[in-house]
Amino acid sequence: MSNKIFLIKRNQLQPGQVRKIESPGCPLAVYNVDGIYYATSDTCTHATASLSEGEVVDGDMIACPLHDGQFHIPTGQAMAFPCTVDLRTYKVIEEGDDVYADLDQESEAAASAI
Repeated sequence: MSNKIFLIKRNQLQPGQVRKIESPGCPLAVYNVDGIYYATSDTCTHATASLSEGEVVDGDMIACPLHDGQFHIPTGQAMAFPCTVDLRTYKVIEEGDDVYADLDQESEAAASAI
């Protein structure tokens, strides 16, 4: 059984953009990376900054707005100091024009990176 929540309509997020989504339990960040949607926790693992207020850099990295630490969006992997703890990722499901996250499953990219 999945814990699927609605994130966004496909046309509401352009490639290279990120948006904060309030969800039960914790805020999420949803990203459009070259037409592929990803979802992670919105809270930086280094400090309590909102990643959705950061900038998508190098195509598939999110830079934290507080200390400029970076995470790989598809896998959630911490890539630049001071961030050393990976982000929680979520499986994204696209149905028509709707984009959902399954809060019970990690992203396929993160699962295959283990």
